[in-house]
Amino acid sequence: MTSGGSSLDGERTRRVLYGRRKGRRPRAAQRRALEEVVPALEIALPPDGGELDPLGLFDRPVREVWLEVGFGAGEHLLAQAAAHPEVGFIGCEPYRPGVVRLARGLDAETAGRVRVWRDDARALLDRLPDAALSRVFVLFPDPWPKTRHHKRRVICPPVLAALARAMADGAELRIATDDSGYLVWILEHLARAGGFAWTARGPADWRGRPADWPPTRYEAKARAAGRRCVYLRYRRAVGRAPKGVPG
Repeated sequence: MTSGGSSLDGERTRRVLYGRRKGRRPRAAQRRALEEVVPALEIALPPDGGELDPLGLFDRPVREVWLEVGFGAGEHLLAQAAAHPEVGFIGCEPYRPGVVRLARGLDAETAGRVRVWRDDARALLDRLPDAALSRVFVLFPDPWPKTRHHKRRVICPPVLAALARAMADGAELRIATDDSGYLVWILEHLARAGGFAWTARGPADWRGRPADWPPTRYEAKARAAGRRCVYLRYRRAVGRAPKGVPG
């Protein structure tokens, strides 16, 4: 199930999570990674339209599965994989150079526990069984600041409903942003969605990045530009179904 690319097998779904796919023309080393390493990491959906078995994606047994939506260059995912040898990781990222960077950063130990989905993350979420994920990361997603582009934002009712269904009770959702307008949007949409509980008890809980939350290069860029970063942590509320998802 981990080979054959990220084809939707004829299944066309409305694209929800947007992102670039290609960058500059890949160099020789990057082409080798695309041809030799990335195919072994890619997830292929079951051709019969059935559910994906997330625990069966990996070369070695894992206790639970974590998901990162939009992993960029992969530095956060790689650090988390190195720190948690009992966890399997799924990274969603359509941007080819980012996927190559992730693939080249894997070692013999982490390569068996990391898998990649290079298409719309919603299409993958829709094929996961209920309560399959123990942690989800959405770090510094594109804020799409223009009003006419707000429909492209990752944090939106359909995605939150899909995430809540696929997350186990008590699972953690981590979101980071450096955009004040998007922060208000995120807080409002999580409050309306139901099924999630914000864990913050005071400003220090969202102003500072937790010790077990590795930094990203985008975060460093934002801080260098003088932008304030915010770190939100939510728990999938036990026994509470999000709106739009049966209890």
